[in-house]
Amino acid sequence: MSPTSNLPGLPAHGHVTFLGAGPGDPGLLTLRAVEALTRAEVLIAEPDVLDVVRVHARGGVDTPLPTATDDMSAAPDTATFRAAANLVMEAARGGRRVVRAVSGDPGLDTYAAEEMLACAAEGIPFEVVPGIAAAVGVPAYAGVPLRDAQGTDVRFIDARTASDRCWSEVGASDGTVVVSTALDSVAAAAGELVAAGRKPDTPLTVTVAGTTTRQRTWNATLGTIAQVFKQAKVLPSPEGGRPVIAVVGERSSAAQRDQLSWFESKPLFGWRVLVPRTKEQAASLSDQLRSYGAVPHEVPTIAVEPPRTPQQMERAVKGLVTGRYEWIAFTSVNAVKAVREKFEEYGLDARAFAGIKVAAVGEQTAAALIAFGVKPDLVPSGEQSAAGLLEDWPPYDPVFDPIDRVFLPRADIATETLVAGLIDLGWEVDDVTAYRTVRASPPPAETREAIKGGGFDAVLFTSSSTVRNLVGIAGKPHNVTVIACIGPATAKTAEEHGLRVDVMAPEPSVHKLAEALAQFGSQRRAAALEAGDPVTRPSERRPGSRRRRAAP
Repeated sequence: MSPTSNLPGLPAHGHVTFLGAGPGDPGLLTLRAVEALTRAEVLIAEPDVLDVVRVHARGGVDTPLPTATDDMSAAPDTATFRAAANLVMEAARGGRRVVRAVSGDPGLDTYAAEEMLACAAEGIPFEVVPGIAAAVGVPAYAGVPLRDAQGTDVRFIDARTASDRCWSEVGASDGTVVVSTALDSVAAAAGELVAAGRKPDTPLTVTVAGTTTRQRTWNATLGTIAQVFKQAKVLPSPEGGRPVIAVVGERSSAAQRDQLSWFESKPLFGWRVLVPRTKEQAASLSDQLRSYGAVPHEVPTIAVEPPRTPQQMERAVKGLVTGRYEWIAFTSVNAVKAVREKFEEYGLDARAFAGIKVAAVGEQTAAALIAFGVKPDLVPSGEQSAAGLLEDWPPYDPVFDPIDRVFLPRADIATETLVAGLIDLGWEVDDVTAYRTVRASPPPAETREAIKGGGFDAVLFTSSSTVRNLVGIAGKPHNVTVIACIGPATAKTAEEHGLRVDVMAPEPSVHKLAEALAQFGSQRRAAALEAGDPVTRPSERRPGSRRRRAAP
């Protein structure tokens, strides 16, 4: 029986799961949290955590947003809590399965316990799924250890509710203090600690937007933090009310953080990277970019459509079944998809490839075939391209090859390199248009402005057509944007469009392209640190960006 099921004999109420959504990184949700979200009928969360949890909920889940009441005597936070509590109770009374998601951990949430008591008072069954508290998760992402081998005491303070006695106790201690506060209240909290007995030269780190790619951490001391913020133009700022985690103590010294800052030191940390590909193709590349700390933004530049005259494709697929071909060569994931769709239309599956040799250009195409249930017989051992495939392709031998024909399903705009090379090797080729590539619709105006105005730090071009189509539908990227190309032909097209190519993949692979960009970012970061300069993103060099950086 599921732990969230109503037990026999109990009232037929709904059920409430109080769930910790963690400090911000969606990857920090627990497996138990994801399980609970998949079963939720109603999901109630504040806007700052809704996007983190909603992706795991099933389609059609009800997500009412708590709206502050009109009670003028209540503080905004209290009013929003009351609205959320009312939504929870109303849904649970109606017999529905409710997930109440809060930032961090429910055990440290200001109001979660009151909502639990309300459920208990009405006999509504509930459970608690702990989450990673911001006071613990944010320092870990900032590279700030809270304890060491000496077993330093750790105290947690919410500066908004801390009493004079609380400040006095931590001021008299030499342990680590983790303070939850707002950006524009850090200096006041530091002053409270100094007044309570802490030395002004006690090390301090302050982290905003912790565990997200917007994270930023400052090193200072209790006595210098106000000046550090002023010199860095962090404050004054209209966003001074943003929550931060400040860690005070000898274990948070700048020297240690320089060695332990694993998150903010990722090679592409915080970079906005434009990925102009079809949405299906962009997924794995975007995941790889995220592992480097980047924020990928997928903009489809190519749409894939069926051929205008499908009869040629239909004859070729029937020829596969009747033994017309010795080989079939796939040059793209889209070619695999086109053949697979035609197979499904005819009620065929991967068994139709029995007795036919299968070739694939590139690791992505091979992976798509394996997912289809087909293991390629030939993948280039060297360059992952049509030319690389020809290097390994055997010449036609009438003794060993009973059939001399190759089926080549491909795009309408494909080059003739592979066809000509196969003919030179003695093969007959059925060059079949399996799909058409057309220019996609323009992206939203905000994205177009970011492309032309330098809002992106890098753009990855994976083919000459992505260069032409992106410029055609969105305009030319700003000159501060790092241009990365998958190979010489794509780089040439980029240069013909007036773009400066900064990065080129060592081989024509999207993953090698992402690796090359990460290496570029790492070298750029190392050069800045060696020169004693702040580490900035390429987009921060555009006109006016220095002024905008004042608001973190």
